[in-house]
Amino acid sequence: MQGWARELGFSQIGVAGVDLSSAEPGLLQWLAQGFHGEMHYMQAHGLKRARPAELVPGTVSVITARMDYLPADTPAGWQALEWSRLQRPQEAIVSVYARGRDYHKVLRSRLQKLAERIAQEIGPFGHRAFTDSAPVLEAELARRSGQGWRGKHTLVLSREAGSMFFLGEIYVDLALEPTAPVTAHCGSCSSCMDACPTGAIVAPHRVDARRCISYLTIEHAGAIPEEMRPLMANRIYGCDDCQLACPWNKFAQPSRLPDFDARAGLADAQLVHFFAWDEATFLRLTEGSPIRRIGHARWLRNVAVALGNAWRATGDATLRQALASRAAHPDALVREHVQWALAQRSWHACAEPGSQGIC
Repeated sequence: MQGWARELGFSQIGVAGVDLSSAEPGLLQWLAQGFHGEMHYMQAHGLKRARPAELVPGTVSVITARMDYLPADTPAGWQALEWSRLQRPQEAIVSVYARGRDYHKVLRSRLQKLAERIAQEIGPFGHRAFTDSAPVLEAELARRSGQGWRGKHTLVLSREAGSMFFLGEIYVDLALEPTAPVTAHCGSCSSCMDACPTGAIVAPHRVDARRCISYLTIEHAGAIPEEMRPLMANRIYGCDDCQLACPWNKFAQPSRLPDFDARAGLADAQLVHFFAWDEATFLRLTEGSPIRRIGHARWLRNVAVALGNAWRATGDATLRQALASRAAHPDALVREHVQWALAQRSWHACAEPGSQGIC
């Protein structure tokens, strides 16, 4: 089965059982603390996440899979390259995983092909494939099946591949022998916790999504809390900081699929370029991309925050002009974030020599 999986672009597969009862207390505590933010589906699904046989009746085993997603042309020392983007506040930062094709589409189709290949060998069997698309404890299933261990940032870590990979599962009605879990290798390292720009990793293995930039820029639908906005810097879709800081990601592997190669312009575009996209352009250029799911208004919201941070840092008048072009946007969410962004340098500009109080 490993050979079939590798032919489909997967890096590793494993097998987990369906008794996840030991994970239920932690899940319930996380929900009770409100760390899921406005991801109400997390609360609604409750313990179904930890009970595969309730989600898909008849499930006896879970086949887990991981797929590396670094673009094929990723250079050595790529972490330093990514960190350097924060030193260029007018450049937009899109999380590495989101620069290529939507992983939901890629993994789901290939998991289905893997299931079909297994059926060719053993005959028809009951199955359903998932990848970040249903109430599934993906990281826990991956840990139990030997894909890696849970890092202090809660992501799965592999000694051979770091954490730059996607996870997927096939729930099956077959009694398969589970693969053994691996030991954890974080030790006393706290690099991921120290690197988080918003302090979202509130304790080892505990993330408050409400403070996570990935949550704020992708999952959160409303206004971004004002105290969080300066901390976002020029990150407009997701955040990789905890992974960039992790020493294990020196072993991260490039994908063998062209699907995750970065689309032209998503890795090094200027904020003003993205802010100029009208909705038709946004929909056209994000077709087949995970970015499309947030919609045009939230895209502009995110870019407006980054522009405000860049305007505060640089005082570049072209940034103010770009923001002013959207000051009367029909969407109230966009307008509010634009107004906030425009105000980020007004206090400073008024004090500059020759300003004559004109702000």
